[in-house]
Amino acid sequence: MKLVLDTNVYSDYAEGLSETVNFLAAHGERLYLPSVVIGELNFGFMKGSRQQFNERKLKQFIKLLRVEIIDVGADVARKYAIVFLSLQKKGTQIPINDVWIAASCMEIGGTLLTRDRHFEVVEQIEAVIMS
Repeated sequence: MKLVLDTNVYSDYAEGLSETVNFLAAHGERLYLPSVVIGELNFGFMKGSRQQFNERKLKQFIKLLRVEIIDVGADVARKYAIVFLSLQKKGTQIPINDVWIAASCMEIGGTLLTRDRHFEVVEQIEAVIMS
């Protein structure tokens, strides 16, 4: 399964949450991080007191697990427009970064792994909502 990790799932994994670690081990044949997630993580790292430690840990995670980064390019930007327009037509809003994350997931045809239930309203992607 191509798993696209949301920010909260990476954080759970980094904290060693067994449910997340076990799910990735069982289902994560290929792992992806949208560049938007990396931006959200870096923002959190910069606000905290262990920025360098957390940055190193993220780099190690990417390297050791061969995580592929989904960059925001023209194709992802077009998918962003598709997702955002679809949500707008339904009168539904989700955080704007999550629209970009959904577009990134859509780009590679992956399954988003998240704790955020609002991804259930995004018709263009499959999502596994962790509890």
